[in-house]
Amino acid sequence: MAVLSVAGRRLMSFVSALLLVGAVSTVLAAPAAPPPAGNIFAPPGRKSVVRKEWRTLPRQERIDFLNAMKCLLTKSAFTPQSLVPGAVSRYDDVVSTHQDQTFSIHYVGHFIPWHRYATWTVETMLQTECGYSKGMPYWDWDLDVGKGNQKFFDSPLWDTDEAGFGGNGDFIPMAEGGFPPVPGRTGGGCVNGGAFQNMSVNLGPADSKALNSRCLTRDFSPYFAGRYLQKNETARALTATNFYVFDDLVEGGPSYDASGIHGGGHYGIGGNLGTMGDLYLSPGDPSFWLHHANLDRVWWSWQLANSDYFCDMSGPSLLMNKASPNVTLAQRIHMGWADKVQINTGVSVGQIMNIEKMMYSYDNIYNLDASQRPTASNEHPTRVCPSS
Repeated sequence: MAVLSVAGRRLMSFVSALLLVGAVSTVLAAPAAPPPAGNIFAPPGRKSVVRKEWRTLPRQERIDFLNAMKCLLTKSAFTPQSLVPGAVSRYDDVVSTHQDQTFSIHYVGHFIPWHRYATWTVETMLQTECGYSKGMPYWDWDLDVGKGNQKFFDSPLWDTDEAGFGGNGDFIPMAEGGFPPVPGRTGGGCVNGGAFQNMSVNLGPADSKALNSRCLTRDFSPYFAGRYLQKNETARALTATNFYVFDDLVEGGPSYDASGIHGGGHYGIGGNLGTMGDLYLSPGDPSFWLHHANLDRVWWSWQLANSDYFCDMSGPSLLMNKASPNVTLAQRIHMGWADKVQINTGVSVGQIMNIEKMMYSYDNIYNLDASQRPTASNEHPTRVCPSS
């Protein structure tokens, strides 16, 4: 029998309620605004960038990125306190948007596109509000997992000086009779060292919108990360022959036995008691964005692997409801109060299929060998998708 994760149990409770009402409502949408003229992906101050792997960045560039992240933690939130009392900073605007939309952006066909747009939004905030001039780094987990616990602990991502995200938390035993533990969990306490050792997570846990300031926590499970982030799991996703299958392999399911590469990062870093392990509040750990940037790099690599894939989009439009209508390129996604350019107007999925139009690219992509790669051209002839 599959062991449901903490998020999985909460999710299944929500699904039961969802099936009674047949829809998910988003209550924290910002006031509608008309779409701005011109390229919506080129707001003032936005730069065209190349995203690079964290450890390849010069030390000063890593420090600059972390300082820009901390800048977002100091700027006042746009989200009205009357709606979300716990939203204190601009960073909380992003976290509360994810919290509010949790059950409309996971286990649906637009899960991967929504997180592409969210990562772009944070990258844009770093540039236009905090003076960062580079792209969102990504975490190439292939370099750190499946090589023993110490290799994972020693990743440059977790450096404990001013140029790192800080490491694991001290070990905290799980309470007897509670949620099942993430296999191999090793921490649970406040982050030790690094740029975010004094960071406050203000929202949650789970769906609580009250102000509840506490430390950032991590609960590393190198075993779990190694199980789901190993190269053959990534390669398996890349050999999917349509988006429906690709999305399913990336996101996985709500159990520890079927987590996919998405869950491999979340529970590998967050375990049970870490911020990254909270389905609602996972963006509260800034490492979230490097994990999702790499997931986006996997998707972009898959899009380029076959001309038929570039604009392919499908999957359920309602949470874990495969009988619901398929998501299409016309599906709207938005970042609420986090996105001051497209406040509640958002974008269509079709508009974000080509990352080059979003003014970013990757320094390299995943390349399957000839025996694994589906037969087709490597380039989409126009790279223009309907609804874009």
